[in-house]
Amino acid sequence: MIKLRKDKYSNMKQILPLIWITVLFAFPSKKEFSEAFIEVASNGNPAVVSIISEKVIKQRYHQFFSPFGDQFPQGEYRGHTLGSGVIIDAEEGYIITNNHVIEDAEEIKVIMFDKREVRATIVATDPPSDLAVIKVEPGGLSTVKLGNSDKLNVGEWVVAIGSPFGLHLNHTVTAGIVSAVGRSSVISRNNFEDFIQHDAAINPGNSGGALFNLDGELVGINTAIATDGYSRANAGVGFAIPINMVKRVMEDLISDGKVTRGWLGVQIQDVDEGMAKALRLKERNGAIISQVIKNSPAEDAGVEEQDVIIAVDGVKVGDSSNLKNLISSGRPDDKTKLTIIRDGHERNLIVILGTRPGEKELAETFRYGEKLFDVLGLRVETLENVDGKEMGVDSLDGIKVVDIKRGSSAYDNNIKRGDIITEVGKSIIKNKNDYKTELDAYSEGDTIMLRIVRNGSPLYVAFEIE
Repeated sequence: MIKLRKDKYSNMKQILPLIWITVLFAFPSKKEFSEAFIEVASNGNPAVVSIISEKVIKQRYHQFFSPFGDQFPQGEYRGHTLGSGVIIDAEEGYIITNNHVIEDAEEIKVIMFDKREVRATIVATDPPSDLAVIKVEPGGLSTVKLGNSDKLNVGEWVVAIGSPFGLHLNHTVTAGIVSAVGRSSVISRNNFEDFIQHDAAINPGNSGGALFNLDGELVGINTAIATDGYSRANAGVGFAIPINMVKRVMEDLISDGKVTRGWLGVQIQDVDEGMAKALRLKERNGAIISQVIKNSPAEDAGVEEQDVIIAVDGVKVGDSSNLKNLISSGRPDDKTKLTIIRDGHERNLIVILGTRPGEKELAETFRYGEKLFDVLGLRVETLENVDGKEMGVDSLDGIKVVDIKRGSSAYDNNIKRGDIITEVGKSIIKNKNDYKTELDAYSEGDTIMLRIVRNGSPLYVAFEIE
């Protein structure tokens, strides 16, 4: 037995050096580590551009601000701002950047890595996500491979490329690590924010520039830095829009000129310690429903106030901002599974997402607890106890216009309170359900024709929905 132990110990002494050699060679050498960054810079630089926008500049100081390239006192003046962008389609000449880089620009100039200067036009913008797509004439352009930002890990190395402080420093390459993911409420709670936080140095002028992983894949668009409120320089806290969100937004901007987002129709808030205790929750993840909008997708699906949504299609919900991003990343008519906790018990609900209204309409909807005006700008009600003969016709079905939104399509085309809508297109309207069903087939830019009865006389009205 003693001899066997000695032989075993002797064998271990021979194996240990081999283990150490294996471990040693498993890690990259200093040269190999440097070459990874060199390769990312070499491949990424040609696809990153500098963007000069001529505009009226309004400068503001805030603890969190978007890194512009202007260096002037507070106030309003005409001048140039500097930002960055990334070529995402070399064949078509599409470039992704931040909305704030080109917002209100009267002229946009793009400077390539090879120092060519070309003019650009705006394809479309999406202020809520601070993204924009601009276009240049294709030819001699380089592009990048898009990564998967959902696979980013905290502590992972990333490389930023942009034009901080001025054109004399364009295509500056910096490196750092991912400090956090899923950051929200950085710039505004009203925006769609799901930022990658990192400590690669970015400064004024880096806005719209690239954030790469060490595989050379584009994983984010640099957007903002955090400072102490006095300095405009980098303090090691930068934020990038994850590329998965960028993909979703830019697809809509290129194909439709606007972003169409899913909508649930609820007011939500974070779960605090008191709520978790009162609702018998095991943890504080999720978002609590504080209001369910009438006739919304949420109401139709059976969502109730005090429900806590903890997952969307199996993806866990961290807080209210996370839930807003998950729902808005869906599309209208998507069949979506909500996992909720109600009365201490977990259950699943299936909801058919609606179309998220514009910000003004959304504020109005939450204020009154229902969507007051439809896509035409009308508020209607089903006819009750109305004798057709009193209106000068033999019989009368339809819906009555009770209010009109000033400045809407219906308002501009002389629809009046008291008008009775009896047809939409070629479909007869008998009640609000008929009207809603027909109207769901229309959206902004479509032309609609209504048959109405006004003061006993039928007439047709046709107009484009704005």
